[in-house]
Amino acid sequence: MNPRHVLLALAAVVVWGINFVVIEVGLQDFPPLLFSALRFFFAAVPAIFILGRPRVAWRFVIGVGLALGVAKFGLLFLAMDLGVPAGLASLVLQSQVIFTLLFAVAVLRERPRPAQLAGITIACCGLGLILIDRALTAPLGGLALVIMAGASWGVANVITRRAKPQDTLRFMVWVSAVAVLPLLLLSVLTEGVGNDLDALRNISLTGVGALGYLSFAATLFGFGIWGFLLRQYDASTVAPFSLLVPVIGMGAAWLLRGEQVGPQQAIAAVLIIGGMACTVVRRRNRQSVVPEVTRTGWRAESQSVLR
Repeated sequence: MNPRHVLLALAAVVVWGINFVVIEVGLQDFPPLLFSALRFFFAAVPAIFILGRPRVAWRFVIGVGLALGVAKFGLLFLAMDLGVPAGLASLVLQSQVIFTLLFAVAVLRERPRPAQLAGITIACCGLGLILIDRALTAPLGGLALVIMAGASWGVANVITRRAKPQDTLRFMVWVSAVAVLPLLLLSVLTEGVGNDLDALRNISLTGVGALGYLSFAATLFGFGIWGFLLRQYDASTVAPFSLLVPVIGMGAAWLLRGEQVGPQQAIAAVLIIGGMACTVVRRRNRQSVVPEVTRTGWRAESQSVLR
């Protein structure tokens, strides 16, 4: 992967890692489904009127909007509202890497490299260490919802890869717009109009800040970059970067929310980072140019030398 694209991927996962703490804070002001709907509303409006229509087929926009906006984030916000802490949620959600690879192999016929599979295996060992250490204190129903959110993210990754949007910012704006009405409807049906109106009337500056971060940093910036990278590379190359999200998420939860990080989590973080290194490093072909004189002039033949 191009070094600049590696930096873009890292910027996205840093924003997403902090995102979990912001969600936890925002849920103090809003019911979960209303919070998710408002996040996408402010990400989409008024941008949809400025940027114009998406330049991909509507089926891709609707598919990603439902899988990513409604399913992934609706389930994640519900899980955290049930008591799954920010650090653990950031960890379990990375089950999406496994789902992305499975769906990419089944639907896109991608073939992950052996180094990628080895790196993901190492990183998943790190995820397992943290899960064993912390999952026993979290509600099982909430953890199941986070895993379902990870599967939904995997679906969205594969649809985005198939769509290959040329303008990822415009694409994410319309994906956000698709998610608003279904989430609002679900909120009205399950959380109640009265609770939603009370939350809007009593919103605090903290709630406004949480909405701003989720709408513009986590949604437009983060997923805009993610969609751009999925257009450039195989899903099996991009998805493993998200394994760094729990490291950042747990660090942010420790620093900002007082969640404890012990030696076992530190060892797991090393495994995750080591596994990530395996997924992005590949053997490169060196091209040597050998000039040859012909009757018609100079001709260059390239020979590939495997380093």
